[in-house]
This record gives sequence, C-alpha cells and structure tokens, in this order.
Amino acid sequence: MAVYTHVDLDALRTFLAPFGLEKVISFRGVEEGVENTNYLVEAEVDGAATPHIVTIFEKRVAPDDIPFFLAAMNHMNAAGLPTPRPLATAQGENLSRLAGKPAIVISFLEGRPRLVPLPADCEALGGLLGEMHQAGASFAPKRENDLSLSGWRKLADACVASAEAPPAGIETPPGDLLDVVEDELAYLEAHWPTNLPRGLIHGDLFPDNAFFDESGSVSGVIDFYFACTDFFAYDLAATLNAWASPSDAEDAGTWRPDNAEALLRGYEEVRPLQPAEREALPVFLRGASMRFLLTRLYDWLHQAPDAVVKVKDPLEYARLLAFHAGR
Repeated sequence: MAVYTHVDLDALRTFLAPFGLEKVISFRGVEEGVENTNYLVEAEVDGAATPHIVTIFEKRVAPDDIPFFLAAMNHMNAAGLPTPRPLATAQGENLSRLAGKPAIVISFLEGRPRLVPLPADCEALGGLLGEMHQAGASFAPKRENDLSLSGWRKLADACVASAEAPPAGIETPPGDLLDVVEDELAYLEAHWPTNLPRGLIHGDLFPDNAFFDESGSVSGVIDFYFACTDFFAYDLAATLNAWASPSDAEDAGTWRPDNAEALLRGYEEVRPLQPAEREALPVFLRGASMRFLLTRLYDWLHQAPDAVVKVKDPLEYARLLAFHAGR
C-alpha cells in the first residue's frame, strides 16, 4: 500500500456513495507498500463507524487484470478464508473510478501484522498458505505470472538502462549487482522447474500483508494484486523468503532457519509437498529472490518525486539471493 494519487473529501464521497457509504467520517492515506494508492476510510454503517479500504490502482496493474483480482478475493472469501471482501454497488459492480483511475472498496480486516515474525507466527501463516493453495486449485480463471521467469529479462534490461543514467538524487546500484543479475538469470533459465501442481497463488505474501489476532491466529491476508496462476511451490518459496528474512528485522536479508522450518511445517500439515515440489524449492527460492530484487531495484531507480511511499531496499534480496546460491 502507498499514496500516489491524492484525493479530497468531496471526490471520495462521490466515489463511495454508490457503494452505500454516503456518510464518510474520516479518511487517511496508508503509506505502507509500493504498488497502489490506499486510503483507510471510516464511514457510518447502521449507525456505527465502520472502516474500509479504498484502493486506487497504479503502476504495474493492468485494468484488464482487476476483475481477476476481485474474483480471487471473492473465491478465497467464499472458501472461508480470512481475506478482504470487495464491496459492490446496487448494480452489482465492484469496480469504479476515482481521480480518473480504476478503484475499488474492500472490507477492513482486524488484527495486526507481525513484521518481525517468530517461528510460531510462521507456522500459523504456513498453515493458512496451505489452505489458500488448496482453495486455489479449484479457481477456474487464469492469469499467467508476468513477474516470473518470462518477465525478468525485460525487467533486468530496464534496470540496466536506468542505472546508466539514474534520476537526480537516486544512488546507482553497486557495480557488480547487475552482473550478478545477468549470471543468475542464465542459471534460472536453464534450471526452472516444470510440470508441478499449480493454481491461484497470492504472489506477494509478506509479513505486512498478513494480520494476527491476540490468540496468534492469522486473522487476515490482504493485497491480492499480484495474484496469478503459477506453481504452488513457487508461492511457498516466495513466502519462505519473506518470513524467514523479514524486511523489518535488523538483519534483513539474513536467513532464519527456525522461521523457515516452522512455516514449512505448518504448510505441510495442511498440504504435503510432492517429492518433485520439494526438490524444486531451492531453485524457486533463488527465483523468488530474483523477482523481488528486480522489482525493488526498478522501483528504486524510478521513484515518483511526489509519492508518499517507502521504497524497499533491493540489496536485501541481493543478500538473500547470494545465500541461496551459495555465494
């Protein structure tokens, strides 16, 4: 989540009225995240102040993909999983426009993220991820992962071009980083697994996208805007990277085996991995590191000057990639 598009109260009220949220009490921008603009809105519902999230789609999100994301959230919600519920207008429409851009309203999920998770948090999250993959196996719509192997070469080329002439005030990446990216892409292109179980995946399940209640259970999973059709084991690897090396920890980019083991244990209690999936995990861990290294590096080199957003450190994933590659 982030704030790229600034809106005023009148525009927000006009947007929310068709969703039955005519009485706006307060709103504020949410700075966390990178991709889309988000506002936390309190509106009166049945006499009570009720929070919702308004998302304005920006940057990499193609308008044609938004119905897929909405269907993914509805599918997971219908399966009884703690995911946001897209609100609809009286005409049954989930998607509208705000400030000239596609926008939606979703339900607010209670709980707090564990930004520096402990093994118990990882085990609980792993179990829920297993449930999500079980539910995702029956999701009929398809959307290929445009931020997987087939898209990384183009993204790397864009980073190279920008690093040669970075915008004013933006530091250039370390000189050897782009060489590492080139070598790793060649390895991944030669070793990428095939013919493994696949279906709907989250694609971006970082600690700031999961909420916990006071009992330690996962009370919500948000941000389905990288959801796609891909290997379940790849999504597991990306989640292992995020939770076994959390960005908010002092040693970000350092692998925590106790967290990884706990998450994997929780996952397999729900959805045991096939032998071929387990064998593929080391390559997927390297691939997931490459994916976030490249997107973070691209965002670092293309920062919007007026955006309210915390750009994440690409070198964290360079360190993680080096660990998985044994360098």
